[in-house]
Amino acid sequence: MKRVLMEATSPGYTPERLRRQVRHDRGREMRYRRAIVATSLVGMASMAFVTLFQTGLVRRLPDPPTRRPHFDTAKVNNSDEAWSYGMPDGPLTLAMHAANLTLAASGPPERWRERPWIPVAASAFSGAQAAVAAKYLFHDMPYVDRAWCPYCVVDALAHFASFGLTLPESARAIRGR
Repeated sequence: MKRVLMEATSPGYTPERLRRQVRHDRGREMRYRRAIVATSLVGMASMAFVTLFQTGLVRRLPDPPTRRPHFDTAKVNNSDEAWSYGMPDGPLTLAMHAANLTLAASGPPERWRERPWIPVAASAFSGAQAAVAAKYLFHDMPYVDRAWCPYCVVDALAHFASFGLTLPESARAIRGR
């Protein structure tokens, strides 16, 4: 499995060469990829709290004490929409952030040239997530739930940021330069 992944993402690289280039490259694409890793970790942290709540490990999550917008994490995360996947949506969202992080960490700094499918796949995958997050943020919470979840807002913003951060490298991969 390791050999297959190495060949798919970083052909011709040894682990030592890949490690050195990824860790020390200061190019624009690597800075964006590192930002995707950080953004994904923020999204994962927010959804970790939601997952703890949705699976019953914690009974309550704190909400900001505001009148407007009306925050009600329990209402949003116990909604039919949040449970419409045959399971709570928190663990699924954690997996989506983990996939974004994995795609961001895959391949050498010049992967846009050597393996252009990786940045294009990262944009397509995170773009789909951003679209779902937009529906949840701009429709489901305000109009269906009539309440907001601060953890879900952070999650949605992380999806938007991850998608936006994939675009420059993906565009470069498509242009081929």
